[in-house]
Amino acid sequence: MKKLSTFLPLFIALLWTVTASGQQTPSPSGNRPPMPTNDAPALNSAPQGNNKITGIVMDSLSKQPVEFATIALYPKNSPTPIDGTTTDEKGKFSLTGIAGGDYRLTISFIGYRDKTINDLRLTKNDDKNIGTISLAQSISTLNEVEIVGTTALIEEKVDRTVYNAEKDITTKGGDASDVLRRVPMLSVDLDGNVSLRGSSNVRVLINNKPSTIMAASVADAIKQIPADMIKTVEVITSPSARYDAEGSGGIINIVTKKNTLQGLTMNVDLGTGNRGSNLGVNGSYRKGKMGFNLGGHGRLFYNPALSSFDQNTITPTASIRTLQEVESFDRGGFGSYNLAWDWDVAKNQNLSASARFGARNRGSEQDMNISLFQDQLLKSSSFRQVDSRDNSASMDFNLDYLRTYKPQREWSISSQYSRNDLTNNFDSDLFTADELTILNSQRNINNNLNQEVTLQSDYQTPIGQRQLVEVGGKAIARMVNSDYSYFLSEGNSGVYNVDLSRPAGALDYQQNVAAGYLSYTLQTKNKYTFKLGGRYEYTSIDAQTDENGQIDLPAYSNFVPSINVSKNLKSGFIVKAGYNQRIQRPGLQQLNPNFNAANPQNITVGNPGLSPELTNSFEMSLSGNIKKTYMNFSVFRRITDNAISQISLPSDTLAGAVITTYQNVGIQRAWGTNLFGNFQITPKWSINGGLDIVYAFMEGLTRDVNGLSVTVNNSGVNLNGRLSTQITLPKGWGIQGFSFMRGSQVQLQGRQAGFGMYSLGIRKDFKNKKGSIGFGAENFLTKGIRMKTELSSPTFNQLIDIQRLNRGFRVNFNYRIGKMSFDAPKKKAKSVENDDLKSGGDDNNGGGGQGGGNNRGNNTRQK
Repeated sequence: MKKLSTFLPLFIALLWTVTASGQQTPSPSGNRPPMPTNDAPALNSAPQGNNKITGIVMDSLSKQPVEFATIALYPKNSPTPIDGTTTDEKGKFSLTGIAGGDYRLTISFIGYRDKTINDLRLTKNDDKNIGTISLAQSISTLNEVEIVGTTALIEEKVDRTVYNAEKDITTKGGDASDVLRRVPMLSVDLDGNVSLRGSSNVRVLINNKPSTIMAASVADAIKQIPADMIKTVEVITSPSARYDAEGSGGIINIVTKKNTLQGLTMNVDLGTGNRGSNLGVNGSYRKGKMGFNLGGHGRLFYNPALSSFDQNTITPTASIRTLQEVESFDRGGFGSYNLAWDWDVAKNQNLSASARFGARNRGSEQDMNISLFQDQLLKSSSFRQVDSRDNSASMDFNLDYLRTYKPQREWSISSQYSRNDLTNNFDSDLFTADELTILNSQRNINNNLNQEVTLQSDYQTPIGQRQLVEVGGKAIARMVNSDYSYFLSEGNSGVYNVDLSRPAGALDYQQNVAAGYLSYTLQTKNKYTFKLGGRYEYTSIDAQTDENGQIDLPAYSNFVPSINVSKNLKSGFIVKAGYNQRIQRPGLQQLNPNFNAANPQNITVGNPGLSPELTNSFEMSLSGNIKKTYMNFSVFRRITDNAISQISLPSDTLAGAVITTYQNVGIQRAWGTNLFGNFQITPKWSINGGLDIVYAFMEGLTRDVNGLSVTVNNSGVNLNGRLSTQITLPKGWGIQGFSFMRGSQVQLQGRQAGFGMYSLGIRKDFKNKKGSIGFGAENFLTKGIRMKTELSSPTFNQLIDIQRLNRGFRVNFNYRIGKMSFDAPKKKAKSVENDDLKSGGDDNNGGGGQGGGNNRGNNTRQK
């Protein structure tokens, strides 16, 4: 963190400017209606006049003002609004400059029933005060008070696609990877590696916040999040300048369940099955202006797998073939615990803090039979037992403050400390051919630390009626450390000594980022919206290893532009076009120099000398409703240079072994399209599905049998698809079905295998609506999933055949206690969002595009 001082003065100066501007008295234009938010209806060009409409919106029970309620003005017989605004902290609103005529006015806010005022007639110079409007809460009083407003499973909003995971009963008892497989445009392999429109360069946030658990490995991190904790998943494919410049494929924001109610409540979730068990307890208490939330969720998992490994390596003097048969059993558990607190300091100020603690204990036991052939003659055979441990302990602390001056004029300051301690160890015992006597034992100890400190400030203000300006600054100080060593024990003595053939080592890596951005949004009267922005980031790096000393990684700066344009068509459809430039810094898994030889014939090692890659993205999309069907169609193009590519090469010292590492050797190009549709057959039966098609081209460097560098390339089509249905039955019964297909994915040196999955869930709600019991089944007609991955180069070819025995059945139980009453939610302080660092996993390439669409989800309200 020693280089933090090099950019803190710049950040403090920007923070002072933002703070000073936030204290200014609102200009006269502040009385005009603000530009509609992302969730507000798009406006037609309103006829100009001298009429005015004013009023006050109040809660029908508490008689308190409802702040930020949405006001929309419609011509009497038109479905399209011509003007709109939101209420202030006193519930007041005002619409001015309206022409004479007949209108209707709608008032809406989350947690309340919409209200419409019809037959609103305005004449010349009419000052219409419609008085106090009472909004009724969207609740029904039974034995207790409960919320009954519901939303569609998938919603398309202007700037993102939202998947409402809490409505999907088929994921009960699973983890976040089970949820992400159901989200449009996302693909998740069996190891949990996530890709967005074919690109694995994505940034995953939790409640709009980064976490160091994601920096180490997204695949491992999402398996720590129980599916029952997730409320929604938001996919942002074309981030604006406000977001960090990283995550070139896009941003995935996982929103966990929170409680905005008054009173005390507790919810219990538990389930068990043949592949895993889960237990979750969540409680909340809110009284007046202060609220607390305390929760904990844990899961145990156990899953067997079979695999075979056929590999040929070629040297100038020999051809060596490796055959390997593996039986493995994965088991372990994880837990996540959180404490959150928020306080409405005043009507226009909010202070919040949160702490999250996570723990993971994951083990894998493998029995390996390995045979080596040289020039088709058996050279040796061996049997190994390998026990791998992947443990972690993580924590995130946040403190956030938000000051609201008027609707859309606000200033926030956010801070975060995040830490993740990881242990990646393995023990390997080599036996005699009869598998009875241990010849020697090997142990690899690898302790890692990933730590971040972040400070940021953001300010936004409307200009007039249809413009919005956002400005902000951010400072991130990162520290990564990896210590590793090898030990060897001869025979079965159990006495380990330092393995001199593989000396111990360490990586010390510090990265500091200073950033500032400016974003401008304009909405024209003819329904065009322009969002233009620029972000400047300066990055300094200090890295060294025990083996090679100081690593020369120069500081670099990037100016990242973003342009997004949308147009509301008369048909109700929205068309969008966008361009953005992104950078992708390497993540811990790609930097870690530990020589991981848990599988002695398939070794992995990171590269601390990696530099970032740069990506340009272009996209277009069309979305809207055709009767009861919502459709979204998009096309995109991605261009990546200096790509961080996964490279596999034969080992120079270990016969028949292949070493996989990462290098800045490639270019990546991708063209693609996404199709998504949501069809409401009846009010109680819907079907939705999507298809992703990406053509990818990759080029990089490897070496031939003589050790000379040669250029290799690969190209092909990646396909992903999903289909699901939801049926609501009488007497509290519900059924959901889901299927997912991930085609084989192009890599620089071959193709990674594809696979398919399907599941069925049935749930019965109790009569008092306080709980439910459900049954779920996954891949119940097949024994498991089989995947074949083929890689090749001038010096080796590899075939990996894996069978996951993942036929699963589970029973889930949910019950909640406590009495709650609804309180109009306040805007909470915004939190840190570090949208950067490239994760490990496969190198599938693809394109990012605008995943938006107008906000026309099939929302319903039901008891």
